[in-house]
Amino acid sequence: MNPGPVQDIASFAVALRNRGLSVTPDQTSDMVSSLLLIDPASRSQVYAALRCLTISDQAERIPFDEEFNRFFEGLRMPEIVEQHGATIQSETTAVPLLEPVSTERHGETSERVGASAIEKLSSRDFGDLDDDDLLEARRMVMSMLWEPTDVKTRRWRSAPHGRRPDMRRTLHSAVGPTGDLMILQMRQRRKRQRPLIIIADVSGSMERYADLFLVFAHAAYRRLRQVEAFTFSTHLTRITDELSRRDTKLALARVTETVTDWSGGTQIGDAFANWNKEWSRRMARGGPVMLILSDGWDCGDPELLSAEMARLSRSVHRVIWLNPLAARESYEPATQGMRAVLPHVDHLLPAASVNDLRGVVRLLESINGVRRD
Repeated sequence: MNPGPVQDIASFAVALRNRGLSVTPDQTSDMVSSLLLIDPASRSQVYAALRCLTISDQAERIPFDEEFNRFFEGLRMPEIVEQHGATIQSETTAVPLLEPVSTERHGETSERVGASAIEKLSSRDFGDLDDDDLLEARRMVMSMLWEPTDVKTRRWRSAPHGRRPDMRRTLHSAVGPTGDLMILQMRQRRKRQRPLIIIADVSGSMERYADLFLVFAHAAYRRLRQVEAFTFSTHLTRITDELSRRDTKLALARVTETVTDWSGGTQIGDAFANWNKEWSRRMARGGPVMLILSDGWDCGDPELLSAEMARLSRSVHRVIWLNPLAARESYEPATQGMRAVLPHVDHLLPAASVNDLRGVVRLLESINGVRRD
């Protein structure tokens, strides 16, 4: 086997060890050898082979699954080359295990020869998927990984290698038998994740996209430390408690029971006014990032929407507006709702496919620093 697969598996083993799994060099060698006994084009076979060689405790399943998805996401495993009617499975066969591929966005089907069905599905518009494809899209959204960057707060904590002296602790430690030798204590700023606030439009024009986005919201709730979620159509509904259910199907079923204006009209300005009045003071602390999913079709007063959107944007660190229609090449924000909110939006992104939602995750992971002017 060529050194490419060996290096890939060795890197994967290092990632598992960093997550606390005890993967020995012998196990790493067995992982490489196991690829000669299976079809490396089958993601499920590769997963089963590597998992049975590394997991010895049920508690290790979650970190293994996360590292496997992280390591193999966006990569493909081509079929074993067949020559003269026989499958070559020897150590001298040059079979690349992993080859990077580019994924197309905005609803375009990948044109790369040999691209897998999963990759094609990742770039397809949610509105074009049948029931089976929707189930697979849900699975991919649920398996997304989140690693948001921690930001510095105004609070300080003691740290051996901090950047500022902690005079209170320094003077306190100087009292006593060791006071003749004053040891300078240091401190640094505390770090934390930014809170995330999610508001999803569940009106009639957004029904298919809202369903997948609520799966996305549930995945965010399970992986991040501080998430609040709302839906709106004719009025605003808080669904954070419903998303706290561990099982995704049960959580979404509870959301469906709670939200009474599903597939109704759209009153975006009234919904934002409700949030500004009832929830802003409680949830805008700590510089949260707000995700808003809506196509911008609004039946209300555009002046009210503009005013409430301006007020909302001033209370949060960043506003990210996700519009499924923005995935289309010919899209222009021409509706009166989008024209009213755009001056107060930091990012306008598409949200019509799995790849689009991956792009949202990458943006959330990169947001840091002070609030924009």
